[in-house]
Amino acid sequence: MKVVLSRGMAIALFCFGLVSTNPSVAQEKKPTIDRKWWKEAVVYQIYPRSFKDTDGDGVGDLKGIIQKLDYIKSLGIDVVWLNPIYGSPNADNGYDISDYQSIMKEFGTMEDFDALLKGMHERGLKLVMDLVVNHSSDEHKWFQESRKSRDNPYRDYYHWWPAEKGKPAFRPGAFEADGSGWRYDKQTDSYYLHYFSYKQPDLNWENPKLRQEIYSMMNWWFQKGIDGFRMDVIPFIAKDTTFPVITQADLDKNYQGRWDVFMASGPHLHDYLKEMNKEVLSKYDVMALAEGAGMTLKSAHDFVDADRKELDMGYHFEGTNLGYIPGYFKKMNPNWSLVDFKKIYSDWDAVYDQKGWGTIYLGNHDQPRMTSRWGNDAPEFRAVSSKMLTTFLLSMKGTPYYYNGDEIGMVNAKFNKIEDYRDIETIAEYEKVKIAGGDLKQFIEDQKTGGARDNGRTPFQWDSSKNGGFSTAEPWLKVNDNHTILNAADQEKDPNSVLNYFRRMTKLRKSNPVLVYGKYTLLDKNNPNVYAYTRELDGKKVLVLLNFSTKNAIANTGINLKNAKILIDNYATLSKKATLRPYEALILELK
Repeated sequence: MKVVLSRGMAIALFCFGLVSTNPSVAQEKKPTIDRKWWKEAVVYQIYPRSFKDTDGDGVGDLKGIIQKLDYIKSLGIDVVWLNPIYGSPNADNGYDISDYQSIMKEFGTMEDFDALLKGMHERGLKLVMDLVVNHSSDEHKWFQESRKSRDNPYRDYYHWWPAEKGKPAFRPGAFEADGSGWRYDKQTDSYYLHYFSYKQPDLNWENPKLRQEIYSMMNWWFQKGIDGFRMDVIPFIAKDTTFPVITQADLDKNYQGRWDVFMASGPHLHDYLKEMNKEVLSKYDVMALAEGAGMTLKSAHDFVDADRKELDMGYHFEGTNLGYIPGYFKKMNPNWSLVDFKKIYSDWDAVYDQKGWGTIYLGNHDQPRMTSRWGNDAPEFRAVSSKMLTTFLLSMKGTPYYYNGDEIGMVNAKFNKIEDYRDIETIAEYEKVKIAGGDLKQFIEDQKTGGARDNGRTPFQWDSSKNGGFSTAEPWLKVNDNHTILNAADQEKDPNSVLNYFRRMTKLRKSNPVLVYGKYTLLDKNNPNVYAYTRELDGKKVLVLLNFSTKNAIANTGINLKNAKILIDNYATLSKKATLRPYEALILELK
């Protein structure tokens, strides 16, 4: 008999002894799929500046990560992605690199890095570095030479425009108050290009010498033993060096009206990625992830099709951009639609249905906290909604990327004044509003729930002590005041904590290849409160139910539950109500 899926049916099965709550399941037969370690991995992103400080300067460091390696291993993750730790003047928290083959002094030494890599490999963990090669720091020796004269050997390592040709055609500079991506440099009476801060001049990938410098550096790191690169804004590296005028009509016609799509559509982009694969990536058993700025449903597959020999994975921005109000700096509409959310992730799953491989994430160092953004950070819902989002991330197809602190349900800091922020982007946007005579108080309010990047960068809350156990000194960025009630130490003691639920979900994913490779099918797509889908592989089928609302909800799936088994549920107690409770998550194995 076909039935409407309900909580009551699941409970009835449980009461009659037909349901197991044990996440360990029988070994299924070997999948008929192309297995890769990076497809089966759970990636844990560490923001080193905010993870753990051991030398008392208020800044996290490599020794802090080493100190916490056993904790990291206990999470059940496989790969650690580190945000940039290279030599940098820190205009953009390390994304402005002045020396690609050294370690930022605040983070430690190369000996510390070697010890970290060794400690990770001894624990069966892999290490992925952040590759930032669309731009460098303006304090990099290449740029310092480049700006000396127009005939300097390093001049063509960057994009220069002589002033006698007039002002160059507009290109956006994301972190500048005037919004311009060109900066005038008096020394050679020229402008240089910077898609981000003027402290981050764009590298000239059209110069083969520059490309070889980058490949040599990448090989150097791989020979040290790292396991891959996450490539920052890698779709932006190729430029049309004639820099033609681009009108809004051009953007509308050719690039969906978006500058990021234009910047990700440069000539020879895929030629450069193929060359990178040949010169570097193909020589090692590593993973290569593109930060997919400007990627679209139509273009994404070209980056990751194995037959093209470019990269392995990319992550898109369409999901995390949902609900942002166009034309306004990361102001979020709190009434974003779950139906739209489901469509985005279903559409992106379809991109990789036959070939290629995708990713899944809900937060990172550029985003507000996952629980505040997609769940509910009110005290009564914080923990259960955080667990629900973890269930989503670890039951979808594609490699999951999980941001440090989300495993304990950290939430937005919600700072009350601009002086509390440290992020170059938020400060620049504040200045834009100020110059325009806008409402600065409203701007600050919008950042509490919107996209201020510092919401995701506050120090890790290790315990309830001063500074959350992150540092003995005043932290570089304020610790969230809620660290006294929300911290890892307390959650270690609670078997039903957000932290221990995360561990259960990583174990469940590892013991069920269907959650990694299984075909995804959306159910009840117009349900405004519940996200329901199945995963199916080699005769095994599971049903995932996620209530994204503050009220009880039912999914109408028509699934036959006669022999279903509960694999995991995010509530500590089972309910006898015939509904999913607020933010409830449930995974059932179907027979």
